[in-house]
Amino acid sequence: EAVEDEAFSTPSRGTPERIQDVKGDLLALRRAAVPLRDAAAALVRNDKRFFTDETVMYLRDCHDHTNQALDAIELNREIVSGLLDVYLSSMSNRMNDVMKILTIMATIFIPLTFIAGVYGMNFDTRVSAWNMPELAWPHGYPLVLGLMASIALLLVGYFYRKGWLSRPE
Repeated sequence: EAVEDEAFSTPSRGTPERIQDVKGDLLALRRAAVPLRDAAAALVRNDKRFFTDETVMYLRDCHDHTNQALDAIELNREIVSGLLDVYLSSMSNRMNDVMKILTIMATIFIPLTFIAGVYGMNFDTRVSAWNMPELAWPHGYPLVLGLMASIALLLVGYFYRKGWLSRPE
């Protein structure tokens, strides 16, 4: 139950090892309980002349208890096997959230990088009027910075409206 709580609430890097440890313990318990069940069944079925009715009833009770123990072991093994799937799913979800944020950041900075790259080229307005005449404007630099800030803010607003910047529930 403690490993189950950990896998659901606060999974860590050590969780898979703990899950495998519990799985190994359950397998060891099963290996020990199966021969006990078989021995109790053999004693109940075989020669009843060696046992009193009271002893046979006790042996049946032992056989029932070993069956119940094996059922509980099998149930717990299935639960533990499912825990590994839950752990891997939660890690995948966490990685998807990180990838989403990184993708959003890249999407915001790609157009800004393009604009900075174009304006970073060494154009000379004296050679040709087509060589970015805005480079000679007195307010060309603040205009480009304002354009870049506007693009970034528009993208952040778009992502926020889409719900991509909200925290996962």
